Amino acid sequence: MAKRALIIVDLQNDYFQGGKWTLDGIEPAAENAAKLIARFREAGEPVVHIRHEFPADGAPFFAAGSEGAKIHDKVIPIEGEPVVLKHNVNSFLETNLKQILDDNKIEDLVICGAMSHMCIDATARAASDFGYKCTLIHDACATRAQEFNGMEVPAEQVHATYMASLGFAYAKVISTDEFTAGK
Repeated sequence: MAKRALIIVDLQNDYFQGGKWTLDGIEPAAENAAKLIARFREAGEPVVHIRHEFPADGAPFFAAGSEGAKIHDKVIPIEGEPVVLKHNVNSFLETNLKQILDDNKIEDLVICGAMSHMCIDATARAASDFGYKCTLIHDACATRAQEFNGMEVPAEQVHATYMASLGFAYAKVISTDEFTAGK
């Protein structure tokens, strides 16, 4: 059986109510991520946390050293779980994530977090390109509404579009319940 790890991407305070960049559906996504974390910890499987900080002054959110850049209490790492600091959308770019996975002989990744249309998309595509088998837990991810060419795109449509796209060629896209049922 291939060794797997759970990757929790950017579930940080600024995405939650009262933060600088609130996401639609972030509370249920974090609750589902917490269920996944509990499942992986119980099985003794690795959990890797990704935390984003903007390195420059004037960051729209996730300012270095801010309360908003801290990992949310619902998914807080425990001792021994790696926390990868990133400054880019892709969790692999200029980080030690691949090294952590390779050092632990990880072949399968279970991915969740935020934002569906940015860091989840980039991380899942990069992971697949590196040859990892990816499972994306759609209801443990969140995003926000977008605007393109004068058209407002509701968050649920943004999320659905990215999940459908990633499910086509980059990852198996399933719910928390499907994952915990072993599907």
